[in-house]
Amino acid sequence: MNEIELFAKPFWVNFLILVPVFLFFYFRKHKLSITKRTLLFTFVFGVAFGVIEASCVVYLRAAAGLLPGYEGTLLDVWRQSDQFYNNQILLEQLPMSLLAVELIREVGAIVMLWMVAFISAQKIKERIAVFLWAFAVWDIVYYAHFFLTVRWPQSLTTPDVLFLIPEPWSSQVWFPILVSGLTMIAVFINSKDKSQK
Repeated sequence: MNEIELFAKPFWVNFLILVPVFLFFYFRKHKLSITKRTLLFTFVFGVAFGVIEASCVVYLRAAAGLLPGYEGTLLDVWRQSDQFYNNQILLEQLPMSLLAVELIREVGAIVMLWMVAFISAQKIKERIAVFLWAFAVWDIVYYAHFFLTVRWPQSLTTPDVLFLIPEPWSSQVWFPILVSGLTMIAVFINSKDKSQK
């Protein structure tokens, strides 16, 4: 198990922890006009999208020959990729053509999440909230599905490359899960109850 690293890289990524704090207090003052029903539907979308995204990354790594045991069962992958599945190493070994695919996949994921927000809400404040909600669900499910399929990350202190745009962001897995979890709480607490109009 790795020791906890408190800071992400580049340093500005650490300021993302302020997003859920800001959202909580801002939405406390300016209540959201998002129903729990909308949150439920976008939650289900986020879950499905997280599963699809993680599966695509597994396929990408297998296609590049960077996922040992993929020719067999998932149990074979779990046994053989235990120490090998390191995203920083994989990023360095990924062929340029597949790195380009990875960048395009990231852009596509963000566009899809924004479009769900635009479909789900009318005002910019609610669209931002729905985007961040769906993003947070997607992010947490992405890690959960990875763990269920390739037994990665081994712990919350496992290092990860979070995004590649505009430059590679890296941190231990606990950081994006914490930011996503707090974001979900901030949005959920400040959304409308069914009884409100």
